[in-house]
Amino acid sequence: MREVDDALREDQFLDVWQRWGMIIVVVVLAGLAALAGWLWYGENRDSVADKAGEELIVALDQVEAGQLDAGAKALAPLTTEGPAGPRAAARMMQAGILAEQGKAGEAVKLFAAVAADNSAPGPYRDLAKIREVALSFDTLPPEQVIARLKPLAVPGNAWFGSAGELVGAAYLKQNRADLAGPLFAAIAKDKGVPQSIRSRTQQLAGLLGVDAVTDPEAAAGISPVAQAPAQ
Repeated sequence: MREVDDALREDQFLDVWQRWGMIIVVVVLAGLAALAGWLWYGENRDSVADKAGEELIVALDQVEAGQLDAGAKALAPLTTEGPAGPRAAARMMQAGILAEQGKAGEAVKLFAAVAADNSAPGPYRDLAKIREVALSFDTLPPEQVIARLKPLAVPGNAWFGSAGELVGAAYLKQNRADLAGPLFAAIAKDKGVPQSIRSRTQQLAGLLGVDAVTDPEAAAGISPVAQAPAQ
């Protein structure tokens, strides 16, 4: 019986191999090729990203040293090729250089292009929108500023301080101090907002009659740890 079972299994295996053997080989080879391609793609992507990061650092060093033209030249190749993140960062830096050179119109166009680029990471698009609006704030209708930045001007958003400050300023252009004051106060009380923005909005809220002081002693210049009186 064992011999019969072994012979039967052998016949079944040969039958399956004759019918499906070539397909099985093709599937296995295709799987190995896909795995090899995926590993190569991952390694190549990381290599490209590392190279782009190094080139961004070089350009940033040049900009910080005041070599704006050299920095812009170094950024040029990165704005059209490479991973989406470094590409967006390069375009943002390029727009910042244009703004620093007094070419606000060109900078606004480039910031707008990054903000509208769906392939760019979300934080870059949001920051580009803020920079675009900030550079063109004086020429934009206040309702347009509010419509564009109000979704970002909410507590918990990474850009709450920057976007909220611009929205509050737009409210003031509309003579809506009743909206601007509470918004400035909320920004001033949010510990996740940079201190420079909190200080400005605290003063603005106070001028509008809204209390934004969270630490009265600190605001009065009193040390929170009082020195014990001498015995």
